[in-house]
Amino acid sequence: MTIPLRALWSRLRTAPPHSGEHWLTRFVVLRLLGLVYFFAFLSLANQVLPLIGSRGLLPAHRYLEAVREQAGGPAWGELPSLFWFSSSDATLQTLAWVGVGLSVPLLAGFANALLVAVLWVLYLSFVHVGQIWYGYGWEIQILETGFLAIFLCPLLDPRPFPSRPPPLPVILCLRWLIVRIMLGAGLIKIRGDPCWRDLTCLLYHYETQPIPNPLSRLLHFLPPWFHKTECLWNHLVELVAPWFAFGPSAARRFAGFLFLAFQLLLILSGNLSFLNYLTIVPALACLDDGVWRRLLPRRLVAAADRAREQARPSRAQGILALLLAAVVVVLSYWPVRNLLSSRQAMNTSFNSLHLVNTYGAFGSVGRERDEIVLEGTDEESIGPETRWRAYEFKAKPTDPDRPLPIVSPYHYRVDWQIWFAAMSTPGRHPWLVHLVWKLLHNDRLALSLLANDPFPGAPPRFIRADLYRYRFTRPFHGGPYWERTRIGPWLPPMSTEDPRIREFLGVRGLLDESDEEDRVPRETRSPK
Repeated sequence: MTIPLRALWSRLRTAPPHSGEHWLTRFVVLRLLGLVYFFAFLSLANQVLPLIGSRGLLPAHRYLEAVREQAGGPAWGELPSLFWFSSSDATLQTLAWVGVGLSVPLLAGFANALLVAVLWVLYLSFVHVGQIWYGYGWEIQILETGFLAIFLCPLLDPRPFPSRPPPLPVILCLRWLIVRIMLGAGLIKIRGDPCWRDLTCLLYHYETQPIPNPLSRLLHFLPPWFHKTECLWNHLVELVAPWFAFGPSAARRFAGFLFLAFQLLLILSGNLSFLNYLTIVPALACLDDGVWRRLLPRRLVAAADRAREQARPSRAQGILALLLAAVVVVLSYWPVRNLLSSRQAMNTSFNSLHLVNTYGAFGSVGRERDEIVLEGTDEESIGPETRWRAYEFKAKPTDPDRPLPIVSPYHYRVDWQIWFAAMSTPGRHPWLVHLVWKLLHNDRLALSLLANDPFPGAPPRFIRADLYRYRFTRPFHGGPYWERTRIGPWLPPMSTEDPRIREFLGVRGLLDESDEEDRVPRETRSPK
C-alpha cells in the first residue's frame, strides 16, 4: 500500500500547467451540487404532501400559524420562507417540482448566479417549514454550500465555462467549509462516545446505522482488527487531514484525495441520504486545475483552456467575493468557539440563513438495533390468536427476509425518523402516532410513504407498534438477512374509537376529523 501512496505523493508534488487555477474545479463542484439538489428536491417532491401538506403528518400551515400567532405576524427574520405567502398543497408541490426542474440544468452544466440563488431560496423555504423532517445536519450543510456556490458563478452567463474566472475567495470559503465539516465530525466523536477512543465503534456501526445497505452486512462481520484500523483511518481523515487544506499545494491535494476517498467509502457502506455526495462538493475545492487536467476528458480541458484565454475578470464579482469572505470570517466566530468547547454541539446553525454552521456526525454509536414494527388487524377483538399483518417501510428493516436496499442519495425521511423514534417514546414522536391514525383510515397519502398496504379493501380495526431487536445474520449462509427478537410494545393496539389516541392528537393539534369522512367503510371491504 505504501508504493501507490508514494507514487500519488510524487505526482501531487509536481506543478503541472495551471496549478492553482480553478476553472475545472468550478465545473466539477457545480455539477455535483446539481446532482445533490436534484435528489434533495426529488425526494421532497415525492414526499412533501404526506409529510407537511394540509393532510400530512406535520402540516406546514399549522406550524406557520403557530409561529405567526406567537410572533404576532409572519416571522420573516426567524423563518425566512416563501411559504409565508402561501403554504397550500399546490404551492408546496409546485415549488418542489420547480426545484427538481431547475437542478437539471445545473447538473447538465449550465449555471449562473441567478439559477443557483433561486435553488437556494427554494430549499431554504422548505427547510424552515419542514420541522423534524428537515432537522438533519445535511439540510443546513446544503444551504451553506449552495449559498457559497452563488458567488462562484457569473450573474447571467450560464455556459459551463464562462469567461469570468472563478473567484479565489469563494474557493477558499469552500475549503474552510470542508475543514469545519471534518473537524466537527472528528471532535464530536472523540469527545462523545468512548468507543471512538478505544477504536471499537465500527464493531457496531454497520449494523446499527439508520439504513444499512448490502455491503454493511459484509463489513459488520469483518474481524475486530479491521474495524479498529477503520477507526484510525477515520481519525486521520477527520482530525489530521483538515489541517492541510490550506497548506502547500501538494499537502492540500493529498488532503482533498483523502476527503474524497473517505466519502466514497461511506457511500459504499451505508445509505446516508445525500450527505456524503454533498460533503464531496467542498472537498473538491482542495483540488486545482493541475489535478483536474489529468482526470477529466480532453474536451473539457480544452473548453476550460478556451475560456481561460478569453478571461474577462469582473470587478463587481471580485468585490462581492471579498465581501462574502469577510462575512464568512465574522460568522466563523461561533462555529470556531463551538469546536473549541468541551460542550461541542453537533449540526448547529447560528443564524436564520444557515450560513457558516457547525457540523458533526455519529457522536454516539448504538450497540443494539431496535426497530419499531407497525402491524394491523381487521379482527373484531384482540386475543392471543389474533392475526397481525405488518406494514413495510420502503428502506428500513421490517421483514427479516427482505434484501438490504441501496437508496442513497435518495432520502426516505419517514424511514430515517422512525429509527430515532425506536430510541424514545410516543410522547416525543407524535408524528408516528399520527401516522397510526392515518393508517387506521387507509389514508392514501400516508400509505404512499410505505412499501405495502396490508389492508387494500378496507382499513384495519386495530394497529399496534411493537419494538424488536434486529441482528444481522451471517452472509453466505442462506436464510434471512436479519434475526429479530420481540422486546415489547412501543404503542399498544389503537383503534379509531380509542379515546387515548384522539386525546393525544387533539392536544397537539393533529386530530383531523376529515379523516373520518374519507374512511373506507368496513362494509365495502373487498372479498379475500
